[in-house]
Amino acid sequence: MSVLPIRVYGDPVLKEVTVEVDNIDGRIASLAETMIETMYEAPGVGLAANQIGVQKRLFVYDKGDGPVVVVNPVIVESDGEWTYEEGCLSVPGLSWEITRPNAIHLVGYDLDGREINVETDEFEGRIFQHEMDHLNGVLLIERLDDDQRRDAKKILRQRQLALPLNDPDGLHQLLGE
Repeated sequence: MSVLPIRVYGDPVLKEVTVEVDNIDGRIASLAETMIETMYEAPGVGLAANQIGVQKRLFVYDKGDGPVVVVNPVIVESDGEWTYEEGCLSVPGLSWEITRPNAIHLVGYDLDGREINVETDEFEGRIFQHEMDHLNGVLLIERLDDDQRRDAKKILRQRQLALPLNDPDGLHQLLGE
């Protein structure tokens, strides 16, 4: 199999809502295999299809028990609250304390078309919610408060422009100083 590049902050594909998978076939299975290899290579614990530029509603994850593929997932119930440091392969090198529901109930399908029905909490629940955000066109920085979001966007803008940290607006570079 092959490893694909992961789309990062600023790529418009990450802001789009994905479309449901109509037919779970060999192409979807092949896509899932590629996604798993890409996730491990990154390395990460989850990867949504749109993070590699495919606008299909599926994600892969591995909480430590081996890879799992979830097609057309839906969170049908959530409860509680849990704050945990969360990062994202599409926002590399940055992480924040994010508060999300603690317990969730997710339904979807595996690659054989069998229903997946999982009630979970804490880490696995966070993975599901994070990947569902991706499938809904929501990036991690949208979960931050206003000050955190402003700081994160400043760092990400500097990265995109390859500006040094001591020249955050690029003015010194522009003026040749």
